[in-house]
Amino acid sequence: MALQALQSSGVAFRKILSHFPEELSLAFAYGSGVYRQAGPSSDQKNAVLDFVFAVDDPVAWHSENLKKNWSHYSLLKVLGPRIITAVQNNYGAGVYYNTLIACDGRLIKYGVISTSVLIEDLLNWNNLYIAGRLQKPVKIVAMNEDVALRSALDQNLKSAVTAAFLMLPESFSEEDLFTEIAGLSYSGDFRMVVGEDKAKVLNIVKPNMAHFRDLYGRILQESPQVVYQAQQGSLEIDKSPEGQFTQLMTLPKTLQQQINHIMDPPGKNRDVEETLFQVAHDPDCGDVVRLGLAAIVRPSSIRQSTKGILTADLKYRIIGRWTPLTTRSHLCLMCFLENFVGRWTHQFKV
Repeated sequence: MALQALQSSGVAFRKILSHFPEELSLAFAYGSGVYRQAGPSSDQKNAVLDFVFAVDDPVAWHSENLKKNWSHYSLLKVLGPRIITAVQNNYGAGVYYNTLIACDGRLIKYGVISTSVLIEDLLNWNNLYIAGRLQKPVKIVAMNEDVALRSALDQNLKSAVTAAFLMLPESFSEEDLFTEIAGLSYSGDFRMVVGEDKAKVLNIVKPNMAHFRDLYGRILQESPQVVYQAQQGSLEIDKSPEGQFTQLMTLPKTLQQQINHIMDPPGKNRDVEETLFQVAHDPDCGDVVRLGLAAIVRPSSIRQSTKGILTADLKYRIIGRWTPLTTRSHLCLMCFLENFVGRWTHQFKV
């Protein structure tokens, strides 16, 4: 299984994990605090450690975590675990973050996501948010024996390879492939416009080629769609319409639906398979796939980032995040808050 290459026995990560409730189906660490990144702001030693915890019962988990780590939460904590879980599940990308937490001498940030929501994202790319994190090297700190979760984690990697193939030429290098894969979850991400380093994807890939090989090597060796010459670091794929149609038909459901929406003329209501057949014969097939990815990522990235005003420390948001934002992102934030307040009374009655 490809994910076995990611598993870590790091004592430091497990020690941090000991501060939290034990009922986790998956816990992983990711980002520049775990894997070195290139670029001017690549101070790995002092970088915030990012974690994601997948839990089967978010209400129970937040309830226990509030007892253990009350100070981690924003003012939403006074409303209790059910409201926190409602915010987690109903806004953004289905994940609730607590940020800038001092733990064992490091600053950490951790997100909590329902196991069922995570599996849906891994299989269907509903948001391509946490699924996108898991398409890049991460450190698995804990994982239970949930067969459905393990299968979904593996399928997410295979889907990432297929989507990247559709956007690449007939012949390409490992670095080209891994750069496309690492960039999938940044397609249309508004943070790449309003603050993130534009070279972020290359900064992730270049120092971590060996980790990407560990993650995707088996999938590439076993894939009938590619000729993979590992020693040379080169790959060739079938770019015929038949080959592309086969790849398009195996893409996650939400991406297929977005492609159908982009290509379907008003009033015609073609089924997805018919649309994908047309796209397979289109010389701009890769561009259409990229547009479909952006249609998934853009709204989820905006919703998740604006949700942070409710779930993160206000001082951090004012000083650390609001400064670089443009007027457009301020408007996105205000629209979100208006929508949230308008739905609060109806949706969050307890």
